[in-house]
Amino acid sequence: MNSQTVITIAQQALFMMLTIAAPLLLSGLVVGLVVSILQAATQINEMTLSFIPKLLTLVAVLVIAGPWMITMLVDYVRRTFEAIPGLIG
Repeated sequence: MNSQTVITIAQQALFMMLTIAAPLLLSGLVVGLVVSILQAATQINEMTLSFIPKLLTLVAVLVIAGPWMITMLVDYVRRTFEAIPGLIG
């Protein structure tokens, strides 16, 4: 196991983390932006007004994309565990 193998494994792990987190982060970003624009337009500065829509959106995204995220993560972990004997020997 050389340094190139370690770098490749780390790159794959970071890419998987980004792929799994992207739907949640992007939906939270979009909802936060929309709520911020509405707050600026109406001059309502209430913290819970931005928190509740984000929370509901993240729950909805987890319900919709959750099975896909779990499948991706399980497949990655399975491939990584199956590659361990080849990396050692």
